[in-house]
Amino acid sequence: MSARLMQGDEACAEGAIAAGCTFFAGYPITPATEIAERMALRLPQIGGIFIQMEDEIASMSAVIGAAVGGAKAMTATSGPGFSLMQENIGYAAMAEIPCVIVDVQRLGPSTGRPTSPAQGDVMQARWGTHGDHPIIALAPSSVRECFDLTVTAFNFAEQYRTPVIMLMDEVVGHMRERVELPDYATVPRVERAQTPVPPEWYKPYENFPADVPQLIPFGEGYRYHVTGLHHDERGYPTERPDEVNAWLDRVFRKIRRSLSDILLYDEDGIETAETLVISYGGAARSAQHAVEQARQRGRRVGFLKLKTIWPFPEKAVERAAERLHRVVVPEMNLGQLALEVERVVGWRKVRRVNRADGEIIRPEEILAAIER
Repeated sequence: MSARLMQGDEACAEGAIAAGCTFFAGYPITPATEIAERMALRLPQIGGIFIQMEDEIASMSAVIGAAVGGAKAMTATSGPGFSLMQENIGYAAMAEIPCVIVDVQRLGPSTGRPTSPAQGDVMQARWGTHGDHPIIALAPSSVRECFDLTVTAFNFAEQYRTPVIMLMDEVVGHMRERVELPDYATVPRVERAQTPVPPEWYKPYENFPADVPQLIPFGEGYRYHVTGLHHDERGYPTERPDEVNAWLDRVFRKIRRSLSDILLYDEDGIETAETLVISYGGAARSAQHAVEQARQRGRRVGFLKLKTIWPFPEKAVERAAERLHRVVVPEMNLGQLALEVERVVGWRKVRRVNRADGEIIRPEEILAAIER
């Protein structure tokens, strides 16, 4: 396709269309509203459905229902709405419903400053729901990555039968860049697998032989139970520890066994580095510039840009920082992903560069931490 000037939010919506999304339910909220606006325009053009719901709780409920009905479904919100969605995100995790939740982060807590950038929802993306379950969260740092990672989010959701979070931020969502998007017909899509067994043999939560049992859409003759309670292989509530543990083992196993596919990151100059910079999302743009400036001054600096932040790519971080004594972690919060870096490499190695005042981190702030 021809090159165009496009906003990150718009690219996210186009990535959803390219991935095969046919349903969107959401509620307007800055700085994610442009995603809803774009989906309201685009979905009717392809025979899809857009619904503006009364709030974020209802939006997430509608997305779950559409996904169970066979649609690729998405919602988009920001921090306050993301908080409201958490209970239903937990329901989707328990029922293993494939769907995509976009959180375009803004300064908070509460209403905060709705048009200001932040990365304050990192821990909420992983630990916002109650209970124990894995989650996949992706963080783009450019307009083109908003498109590409949204496609990836839908593919992961279908492939691993799980909710997937696109953890964007206001900087990436609202900035415009020149992008050249691919022909949508060439975009790789993961479609929902079909079961070879007849309806009477079908188990929607079968633990073996596959880690990811097929989810057959309602209305195709396969009758099964969906609940937020712990359940057996047929979906019926259970309190038996052997059945609860079998489910827990499988949902963590299906992610753990696929880390080589799920963990996405870019490495630059790590082999010869004396200092390592680790960043993600909007802060990674300033980090990249700071790394280039440091190299011009003769510093040997490596850069690890994380695209998948949950599951945390601990082996990649450990390997990159193994022989180094300084790891700089810039992020637009007071140190959320830095906690994971410190857990892996040791807190003595880590130098945080943080802002939580609604301003993007400047490259010179990161450069000062590199040279200090």
